[in-house]
Amino acid sequence: MVRIVGSVAELDGGKLVGDTPKSRAGRRTVALPAAVIPDLQAHLDTYAEEGENGRVFIGPKGGPPLRRSGFRRIWNNVRTDVGLPDLHFHDLRHVGNTLAATTGASLKELMARMGHASTRAALIYQHASHDRDKMIAEALGDAFKAAHKGTEKRSGTQRARKRKKAG
Repeated sequence: MVRIVGSVAELDGGKLVGDTPKSRAGRRTVALPAAVIPDLQAHLDTYAEEGENGRVFIGPKGGPPLRRSGFRRIWNNVRTDVGLPDLHFHDLRHVGNTLAATTGASLKELMARMGHASTRAALIYQHASHDRDKMIAEALGDAFKAAHKGTEKRSGTQRARKRKKAG
C-alpha cells in the first residue's frame, strides 16, 4: 500500500513548495500489485532516501530531484535507453490508469486510485487500447454465441417466414 498525503511542486528557479493534494480525493491509499514489490524494494534500497518518509526519487546529491540538479538529464537518458525518447514523466500516470482500466476497473475505482474528484479528470488519463478493444469484441462474440445457442440454424428472417406460413 502507498499512502499519498502531500505533494511537492518545483517552481521556476528551483524553489520547492509542499502542499496537500489538490482535492480531498488526492489524499488516498493505493494498493500495489504484489508482483512489483521486489523491484520496488530493490529501488528503495538502492536509490531512495532513507526513512519511513523518505523520497522514492532523489537527485544525484541525495536531495530532491530538481530539474536544475540533473533530474531532467537522468530522465532523458532513461527514456532514450528504453526506446521512448518522447515519453514525459507525467505520461506514466496515463499509462498506469490505462492499464488499470484494462483490468475492468470501474470509473469510480480508477478515480479513487488516481486521486481524482471528477469524472472529467479521470477520463483525461484513460486511453483506449487496441488489445482491450479485441477483448471487448471477443466478449461480445461469446455473448452472441450464448444467446443463440440452441436456436435454429436459419436466419431471423427465415424463422419469421416459417411462423407466418404456420399461422
